[in-house]
Amino acid sequence: MPSTSPIWVEDKDPQPLVFCKLCLSECPPAATSRLLTCNCVFCTSCLQQYVQLAVREGGGAPVTCPDMTCLRTGTLLDSEIASFAPADLVQLYQRLKFERGVQLDPSKTWCPVVQCQAACSVTPSAEGQPVSVACPSCRTVFCSLCRADWGEGHSCSERQPLTVASLRDSVRVSWETDAPIKQCPMCAVYIERDQGCAQMLCKSCKHTFCWYCLQNLDGDIFLRHYDRGPCRNKLGHSRASVMWNRTQVVGILVGVSVIVLVTSPLLLLASPCILCIVCKPCKGKKKTKKREISQPDSTV
Repeated sequence: MPSTSPIWVEDKDPQPLVFCKLCLSECPPAATSRLLTCNCVFCTSCLQQYVQLAVREGGGAPVTCPDMTCLRTGTLLDSEIASFAPADLVQLYQRLKFERGVQLDPSKTWCPVVQCQAACSVTPSAEGQPVSVACPSCRTVFCSLCRADWGEGHSCSERQPLTVASLRDSVRVSWETDAPIKQCPMCAVYIERDQGCAQMLCKSCKHTFCWYCLQNLDGDIFLRHYDRGPCRNKLGHSRASVMWNRTQVVGILVGVSVIVLVTSPLLLLASPCILCIVCKPCKGKKKTKKREISQPDSTV
């Protein structure tokens, strides 16, 4: 019988591991998922936990890319949310998304009948006065402001807290500084405040603003807004707590600066060694020299 020699099959190079910015670990490419809108890659298990948490606490807001440094700020598609969340959470997200869309749309409102709760269309008047709204489901006619039954000679008993305007032209704000319910000046989501700090953080768009005047506080890390003007001493905390907050911020900045100043000379001294270790041409030259020394001269 003819002898057969064994066939050696070379192993293919293993695929490089992918670093996940959520769990800060490396995982194989087969266990990762890529977002369609921004091409960011995370491990699938982390994306499942992130999407499920975002659906439960997002209130129907768009689920964005979990990478804070994402340049495209990608938003997950409905198909992606359905692949990372169970069916019950997908239904919850669709319902919250629809309810949020009705709240943000100035031409939509909810029917006040408890058994109905249908979405109704509102045609705002030019003067900003309340108008009658007819529910397409139960045929109830109600006031667009106080949501009471609309009849002849109807006069709204409540003062109009919000102006009806489109988000492009202006932001709907409250006429009363102490109103319990206001809208975020950035995304117009309704926010309720019963007590506590006047520095508000919108859960939907993460915008920070003052509850009384709705001024932007995203860059005011020292809360200087409450040192002057009509909102002076209205933060809701004692002066000592405000000073302690500012001391913590200053301490963090000083600590980071000290670490940078201490480590920078060490990095400068160690940089030549690091470059020599990382420098591949140097390694290549050393290997070629070793091969020339190890190989004997074949010429006679």
